[in-house]
Amino acid sequence: WRTDFSRRTVPLREIRSGGVPREGIPAVDRPEFESAEQAAGWLAGRDLVLVVEHEGTARAYPFRILVWHEIVNDQLAGLPLAVTFCPLCNTSVVFDRRVGARTLDFGVTGRLRHSDLVMFDRQSETWWQQATGEGIVGAMAGTKLRRVPARILTWETAREQLPSIRVLSRPRGSRLDYTRNPFAGYDDPGRHPLRRLFARSGGPALPPLERVVAVDLGSGWAASARALRQSRVANATVEGTPIVVFWRDAAQSGSRTRGTGADLGQTAAYDRRVAGRVLTFRARGNTFEDRETGSRWDLAGRAITGPLRGRRLRGVPHDNPFWFAWVAFRPATRLWIP
Repeated sequence: WRTDFSRRTVPLREIRSGGVPREGIPAVDRPEFESAEQAAGWLAGRDLVLVVEHEGTARAYPFRILVWHEIVNDQLAGLPLAVTFCPLCNTSVVFDRRVGARTLDFGVTGRLRHSDLVMFDRQSETWWQQATGEGIVGAMAGTKLRRVPARILTWETAREQLPSIRVLSRPRGSRLDYTRNPFAGYDDPGRHPLRRLFARSGGPALPPLERVVAVDLGSGWAASARALRQSRVANATVEGTPIVVFWRDAAQSGSRTRGTGADLGQTAAYDRRVAGRVLTFRARGNTFEDRETGSRWDLAGRAITGPLRGRRLRGVPHDNPFWFAWVAFRPATRLWIP
C-alpha cells in the first residue's frame, strides 16, 4: 500500500479483514451496456436494478452483477460515477468520482469497517467508507464524495418507465455465475452467518437486519420497510428539506437473484417542493397524489395527470440498507413513525 496511514479519521483497529485480498473482488472498470431488449433475455421482471439518470440519460445496474463486483467505475453523460454496493450492509450508493480537479477510480481493499465495504482510490490509495463516501485513511482522509441520487426498482418497472434505458452488461470473459448469489440466505430472519462481523447492533429500535429506507442529507433519517409497506408514502422534513419517500410493491430481496425473496418494495425519494410550493403526498393505487393540486405522480417523480402534469420532482440521495449498517454511521438517526 502507498496509503498514508498517518492520516486517518477513524481508529485503524476498527478496520478488519473481509477475507479477500486487495481487489480480490474485481471492480468493473470498463463497463459495457446493452439495450432493454437485450437485457430482457437474462433479467427477470422482479430482479432489482439501481437506476441512475443524468442529463436525460438513464442506466440500470442489476444487483445480479453488483453483488459480485461491488464497484462499477462509469461515466454517464459526462458525469464520472462510482456505483457501489455492499452486500453485507445492503448499502447501494452512487458517488461522483471527482474530487477537486481529479477524477478517481475505485477498487475494493478487501477490508471492512462495521461490516461495510472499505474502498480505495487508485490515484492516492486513500481508503473510503462505502456507506458514507468519506475518506477515512490516507491523503484524502476527511474528504467526502458527493452522492448522486438513484432509485431502486424492479427491472420490469425500470423498463416500463424508461424504455430507452441502457443496462450494465455482464462483463465479458467473466466466469462468475450471475444467476447465483454468494450471499443467498444472509438476510433470512434468525440466520445471520456473518453476525460476528457486526460491530454495532443499532440498538433496540429495530432488529439489526431490518431493512430501512434512509435519506442522506447530512443527518440520519430512516423509515422501516415494514412501516412503508403499509403507508406507501412518507412525508417528512430532513435538515430543513421537505422530502417524500414513495414505496411500491413487487421487488425481491437484494440478497437473492430469483423471485423467491420477500417483497421488499421499490423506493424513490424526492424533494417535495415544486414551483415554490411544498406538496403533501398520499398513495393512490400504483400512483401518488398531492393533496394541494390533486395531480397524480409516478414512482419516477413525474406528474402524469392534473394541473402539474409534466413537472418532475428532484431526487434526493437515499438507500435501503440494513438498520444496523445505517445507525453504525449515523447513531443520531431519527426513525420515522407513520
